[in-house]
Amino acid sequence: MRPENAIEVKDVRKSFRVRDDAMSVKDLIVYHNKHKKESREILHGISFDVKKGEAVGIIGRNGSGKSTTLKLLTKILHPNSGNVEVEGRVSCLIELGAGFHPDMSGRENIYVNASIFGLDRKETEKRIEDIIEFSEIRPFIDQRVRNYSSGMYLRLAFAIATSVDADVMIVDEILAVGDIGFQDKCLRRFRHLIDNGMTLVFVSQSPEQVLKICSRAIWIDDGTIRMDGPAETVCEAYEQYMLGPKEDRLS
Repeated sequence: MRPENAIEVKDVRKSFRVRDDAMSVKDLIVYHNKHKKESREILHGISFDVKKGEAVGIIGRNGSGKSTTLKLLTKILHPNSGNVEVEGRVSCLIELGAGFHPDMSGRENIYVNASIFGLDRKETEKRIEDIIEFSEIRPFIDQRVRNYSSGMYLRLAFAIATSVDADVMIVDEILAVGDIGFQDKCLRRFRHLIDNGMTLVFVSQSPEQVLKICSRAIWIDDGTIRMDGPAETVCEAYEQYMLGPKEDRLS
């Protein structure tokens, strides 16, 4: 791995086994109630590097392979071929409430989630007041999280994930559930962390959000990298592809 890079993805392919639920009576008899399965390739040999301290946005249509790419970066998934390397402590926000126990309070879940990110209890105790303050859910922090709204989940999960002094942070569209005020607060927190040397990989359906915090963008389309370059250039090309020329859009 090159010393200037935080992430290296080399010729990565990822396939999933897909079950056919629409089998005929004949198929059920022949296959003895077993579902036919086929392999479907989601990523077709993608490659990219992310430098230390760089903020990279990943954009693309639903089903294009964006989230699969991020799950490979966090080792939730492993490639069928190719190589993924990530250097340093990784913090991730990929699935809302992942790692939260619904019958534990918000405060208890802070300790559990922080330990997943590698903080011991003493380190967490130093940060817990800042986490609660940033989340803006202090009146509910000792209630069971099963009673939290999706926005409250986001606030607490984001506050924990951005408190762990990560070298690399990976975020997958989770900000879409937050209100506009908290989204802006999260984007400002990202900017602060990036200015202090953190590397960010940020998936969003909103090119506007990508442009606010990312200097570079990667457009993934149908499992391949369609464009990789300055965020403004890539986001403009993506918007034009999805919405048509600006003069043809509704104002």
